[in-house]
Amino acid sequence: MTRPTIIAVHGNGGGAFRFARICPFFTHDAPVAFEALTLPGFGGAPRDPGCVTLADYAARIEAFVTQADEPRILLGHGIGGSLALEYLQHFAPSVAGAILHAPVGARLDRRWFPRLMGFAPMRELGKRLLATPALRPLWKRAFFSEAAPEDFLDQFFAEYGRCEAFGQMFDLITADWFAGLKPVALPSVLLWGARERVLRLDQAADFRAKLPMAAMEIVNDWDHFPMVEQPEAYARKLMALAERLVAPAKAISG
Repeated sequence: MTRPTIIAVHGNGGGAFRFARICPFFTHDAPVAFEALTLPGFGGAPRDPGCVTLADYAARIEAFVTQADEPRILLGHGIGGSLALEYLQHFAPSVAGAILHAPVGARLDRRWFPRLMGFAPMRELGKRLLATPALRPLWKRAFFSEAAPEDFLDQFFAEYGRCEAFGQMFDLITADWFAGLKPVALPSVLLWGARERVLRLDQAADFRAKLPMAAMEIVNDWDHFPMVEQPEAYARKLMALAERLVAPAKAISG
């Protein structure tokens, strides 16, 4: 069996760039390969008029996933975790496992930010405010617990301004969508930081009903963006989780 490949799906507002700081740790000699995609409408990529539903976005992910070497592990962070859940509704046999890192979907009818973004004018305003250079000191304190390179953070926030699909995600990822998801029996991990401030740890239980085979992995010193703040530790954790997820298949083939 070849080494597993992690395929990473980014959250809202950004693209594959969000994983750029961990890529150097996935060398040719690493036990796990890593690939990140940028979906249409994110990270400066033009919006695809054919992406109308979450199933459409899942199909775009599938086209990327099936080009990667097997065994494949699907990683989704934030809204990327929501897209990964939708992907598994349609294409679960294409991957050996999944890692959902602080995914979005639970309690959307109770959380204040999704409710606020239910108003179309607020979505555009919110996106512009997140991308405004003058407000970056505020957003850095709100989003990050530890320092990261300034040039990286500048691009991180600038990508919000170029994200054409930002508002659409609030139309597609809803409480009704989450309630309608069917459980998927797939080796998987729910990954969370104990210091998470964006998506609280107590939401994890809601996702276990959707992934009944999921194990829970909590990292004490992580906030919402460890791939930015602690890239080496994040890369090592992903490698360990990917190897764990494919271990049963390796045992059978061996």
